[in-house]
Amino acid sequence: MSSSHSYPIGTPGQKWNDKEKAAWLEQVTIKRSYQDEVVTKLTPLGERFDLLQYGALSYDSDKYPLFALKTRNWDNNKPTVLITGGVHGYETSGVHGAIQFVASEAENYSNTFNIIVAPCVSPWGYETINRWNPNAVDPNRSFYENSPSEESAGLMALVASLGCDILAHIDLHETTDTDELEFRPALAARDGIDYIKGMIPDGFYLVGDTDNPKDEFQKAIIESVRKVTHIAPPDEEGKIIGEAITQEGVINYPTKKLGLCSGLTNCTYGTTTEVYPDSPLVNDQECNDAQVAAVTGALDYIIKQL
Repeated sequence: MSSSHSYPIGTPGQKWNDKEKAAWLEQVTIKRSYQDEVVTKLTPLGERFDLLQYGALSYDSDKYPLFALKTRNWDNNKPTVLITGGVHGYETSGVHGAIQFVASEAENYSNTFNIIVAPCVSPWGYETINRWNPNAVDPNRSFYENSPSEESAGLMALVASLGCDILAHIDLHETTDTDELEFRPALAARDGIDYIKGMIPDGFYLVGDTDNPKDEFQKAIIESVRKVTHIAPPDEEGKIIGEAITQEGVINYPTKKLGLCSGLTNCTYGTTTEVYPDSPLVNDQECNDAQVAAVTGALDYIIKQL
């Protein structure tokens, strides 16, 4: 059943063209500062980690440099772990949870793993609290060759430059109330389809890979996060965001087919976290803590398998 919600841009049933995309971009505003809130936290970490700039967004290359942090005792004989945040820039704990992990935990794992963290893949999205980039493209559906998203292309180039296999990739995300209030209605309007109202899960969940689900790995992350925040229950149909759960708090997507960030490598262990920051049961710090717990839970599990 289609919703009565009508998005203010575009004509129902017709895909957006450049005119509608320009109208959408015109109403987007800057709401917070990437430089003040993110880059200032990365700079001091450069004293303990290798802080590298792997590119800059062409929208404003001075304002939107792209950074990653690497553990210093890098050794290609060790397995490599990739952690990404802010692929959807508006998902705040993905960014700040990644930074908190680097600041508080990464060195504890650096004897076992090479760790590289890209904490804010989409800085324009961070500043505008937006899912898309300025071209109305979703970076988290754009991780494929000749990507239409320079955010995605930049991260793929960074990973390729490492010249090593990725054992594990943990991609840090949030599911927020604005997904249904703004972003999914906008997506339906952009693509000229009916908007069908969904339900926002109340709690933390994971998205694994349909083709490589690694159920015990996902379970270990859920158990780690459970100590920090509540796990999302399924809806009355036994689903989370329209997908059947495979176990408590876990669904699977075909990550490579959908062009998701978590599918950009051929990693053995991959997952996407989904924190729910709009729950009355959590605060911002607990959301960041949940992201850190997801990463440490993942790494602790992998260590046992090595």
